[in-house]
Amino acid sequence: MKYLSVAQTAERWSISTRRIQILCNEERIPGAVRIGRSWAIPDDEPKPADARIKSGKYIKPKTDDKK
Repeated sequence: MKYLSVAQTAERWSISTRRIQILCNEERIPGAVRIGRSWAIPDDEPKPADARIKSGKYIKPKTDDKK
């Protein structure tokens, strides 16, 4: 299996290197391996889906603190 560096993966997926590091730390890239202080990402791994809220509405828990 061939691995890519964070910089190579960032260029391929058109996102920042920091974002790749965050995705690796959150274990959102399956097969990513930490080697020392660097990450190795499988060459055939697809870009993970964006998990951010797209509607713009944040869900807050309802509280019944009205007195």
